[in-house]
Amino acid sequence: MTTSIGIGLIGTGFMGECHALAFRAAPAVFRTSLGARLEMVADIDAGAAQRAADRFGFARATGDWRELVADPKVDLVAVTSPNLLHKPMALAALAAGKHVYCEKPLALNAADAAEMAAAAAEAGMHTMVGYNYLRSPAVSFAAQLIRDGAIGRITYFRGVSDEDYMADPAVPMSWRCRRDQAGSGALGDIGSHILSVALALIGPVAEVSADQRTVIAERPLPAAGEGRERRDGAAAVTTETAKVENEDQTHALLRFADGVIGTVATSRVAWGRKNHLAFEVFGTGGAILFDQERMNELQLYQPGAAPGDLNGFRTVLTGPAHPHYGAFSPAAGHGLGFNDLKVIEVAQLLEAIAGGAAAYPDFAAAAALERVSKAIGRSAAERKWVGVE
Repeated sequence: MTTSIGIGLIGTGFMGECHALAFRAAPAVFRTSLGARLEMVADIDAGAAQRAADRFGFARATGDWRELVADPKVDLVAVTSPNLLHKPMALAALAAGKHVYCEKPLALNAADAAEMAAAAAEAGMHTMVGYNYLRSPAVSFAAQLIRDGAIGRITYFRGVSDEDYMADPAVPMSWRCRRDQAGSGALGDIGSHILSVALALIGPVAEVSADQRTVIAERPLPAAGEGRERRDGAAAVTTETAKVENEDQTHALLRFADGVIGTVATSRVAWGRKNHLAFEVFGTGGAILFDQERMNELQLYQPGAAPGDLNGFRTVLTGPAHPHYGAFSPAAGHGLGFNDLKVIEVAQLLEAIAGGAAAYPDFAAAAALERVSKAIGRSAAERKWVGVE
């Protein structure tokens, strides 16, 4: 590794920590041709920024993200802020000639996402959006099996993304529940992940028919001093409540551009589900099943692979034979974790920048996903099939 780029990280919450760890680990784990220097970290809480700098080894900290974007030693800006800030931060970084690595969803709506994609194309900088489950060795292997025709011609896709982080009505109101700060609810927050998988495995979506519902209509307001979001529900609250502005649940019928049909469903109020990002892909010659809660396993069915009385789904444990796993462990079945997927994602971004190739999904690909999300929201509101513009 002969060269490196300066990393500026905006945000010190859960995803900010994931990014910091990934930028530290990726060059070593993957021996990337481009290194990463941790130059600056920013947070609205300057104290939190300094603590993150001390913990992860950033050279400097600031309470003003604009200072980070303008810093000449920062070459790449990683955005892990709440959704409403993705657009202004990314546009400012692109205008300053920086590469941008942004968490999903790309923007509050499809129009903003299109504007960001256009700005990235005009700036000529590398971009990537953090759909990290696409980096799972099991998901990558599923994509390979589909490309190789291992289950024949694809006939159906079923996907779900369920969690229970807002199932308790006592969980306080946060930016995730406000349209002006988050955009959509469960669809943008976690449903976008299963949409990213659907698009990657099957292809573009042509039209949708959807429904949405807000299950918990009001939530208590957080007490003073509880401004930072907590998913454990332990934050102190007041007796005042506020109306939840976006949906807790979404389900949609999909018709892909090649004629394949499918469904996606998502809920942030599904008790017992911690990260149930799961899909089933059926073809004329078999089927593939995956569940992120068992992320190191893939279920594969191929008729005729065994005698009739033994024929069924077989469990494939991920190992060095599957994409990217071998960089972490030489032995199958030992398993990777969530943060490892971010390491893979960052390594691919660094290699894309080093080689001049486009990273996936870049802002253009993420904007295409946002067009599907927009169609789903419109279909639910108008209660009819809607084409993806």
